[in-house]
Amino acid sequence: MASIVGSSGPSAAQRRRATLDRKGYSEKRRLATEAPNNIFYGILVVSSMLIVFGLIMVLSSSSIVAINTGGSPWNMFRKQATWATFGLFALFSTYRMPYHTWHKLTKPVLAFAFGLMALPFVPGVGITTNGARAWAQLGPIRFQPSEVLKVAVLLYCASVLGRRRAEISDVRRTFRPVMYVWAAAAAACLLQKDFGAAIVFTCIILATLFIAGTPLRLIAAVLSVTLLGSTILIASSTRMQNRFLSFMDIEGNKGHYAYQVWQSILSIANGGVAGVGAGQGTGKWGYVPLAHSDFIFAIVAEEFGLIGALSVIGGFLVLAYLGIQAALGARDPFGALLAGGITTWLCIQACINIGGVIGAMPVTGLTLPLISYGGSSLFMTMAAVGLLLNVARNMK
Repeated sequence: MASIVGSSGPSAAQRRRATLDRKGYSEKRRLATEAPNNIFYGILVVSSMLIVFGLIMVLSSSSIVAINTGGSPWNMFRKQATWATFGLFALFSTYRMPYHTWHKLTKPVLAFAFGLMALPFVPGVGITTNGARAWAQLGPIRFQPSEVLKVAVLLYCASVLGRRRAEISDVRRTFRPVMYVWAAAAAACLLQKDFGAAIVFTCIILATLFIAGTPLRLIAAVLSVTLLGSTILIASSTRMQNRFLSFMDIEGNKGHYAYQVWQSILSIANGGVAGVGAGQGTGKWGYVPLAHSDFIFAIVAEEFGLIGALSVIGGFLVLAYLGIQAALGARDPFGALLAGGITTWLCIQACINIGGVIGAMPVTGLTLPLISYGGSSLFMTMAAVGLLLNVARNMK
């Protein structure tokens, strides 16, 4: 009898623990109770600082515009602060929600986002700004549908490439679905005449393909098609040529096509090393168009000088490093693709925006993430930061 008892199987507690381990619940409980890592805190601190600094700069750069349009100098700041408040809820939600849940939601979210892209073409709803019909107004809420589509496309591509990692060389199973979504997203943006958003979508797609380990010949094919299509598109329109090539001779075009950039450079030069002081810049007094949105970096450089400009650039560089570390330490391919795609999106868009403001690149109409005025942009960017924090919180 003693030998029979001694040879009995594992106890109920041992079997329960084994079941929890097999299903991953024990690991999830451990991650939920232990302190977050330094990467998590780094991303949280850097993104929070950029958001707060962005609110300060929106107040400084938008007050004159608001007064000139007959409103209160606090109007745009209040709107941006409201969007930031809702963005905090979005950030907390995407951080707390297990990111694997998005696997089941990617297709509905993608379909919803593409449906929103049709709103700018609906009479009475769509709004045209600077030649681009890329905004929609539903009651008091004005937003840019392409901002929602950025997150939806990223989630879909990360889900497909993450689940089919073993089939990454199978063009039909992995590469082709991603290309269909990319082509649809880029075409929708071009129909809205939003060339900048199409560029961002291409960067997101290329980043996720590269991180997933897609053969370089396929990535090179996408890049070649993009460059060829962009060249044809620009060559087919005199307006596009003037807009995207004027940066090559800013002084010669300062009276017309490069007026924004020329005034931006003057504001940056006026800032010097230490800047003229918060709120003391003159570029926002009607000299730099869109000083509160696309060209807010010029006001940053004028009011806080080289020190302030380098601090903003340094913030994005630190965010890039931390995002890469989160991607490298992710527990699964889906998390790695999410972290890598979000990091690429934010940092590439910042590079394009700053490059256009200083005259090193064409002006594309893209905002400076987390800093520029734009409610839907800030809201969706904060939701994406929540996803990035989610991946960083669950690193190996």
